[in-house]
Amino acid sequence: MNLLLDTHIFLWSVDDDPKLSHRAWGLIEGADSVFVSSASLWEATIKHQLGKLRIEPERLVEAVPASGFRELAITMRHAVAVGRLPNLHRDPFDRLLLAQAISEPLHLLTADAQLQAYSPLVHLV
Repeated sequence: MNLLLDTHIFLWSVDDDPKLSHRAWGLIEGADSVFVSSASLWEATIKHQLGKLRIEPERLVEAVPASGFRELAITMRHAVAVGRLPNLHRDPFDRLLLAQAISEPLHLLTADAQLQAYSPLVHLV
């Protein structure tokens, strides 16, 4: 199984946060490939600038390969796929992650229950 981590799951994995469940860790460790979207780093950078996230964005960039994860760049195909999603969730970063997961396809690990309505590729952990 190939996974895409949503931003919270990625941040929790970097910090070894107890909010990340044993089930989520098991899925991550058992995955063939684990991807982190450029959108997650973009979102984290904005949150850092607003003072809502203490971890330096540069540390997050380094954490991707250090964790054995792979970067998933945002493509034009992903951007256009956002427009095909029903308007069930308003967060633009989550919508882009969904579009990436559906386009690739990848299984999206998230803690956001609202995202499950979009696709069976969404896994709530």
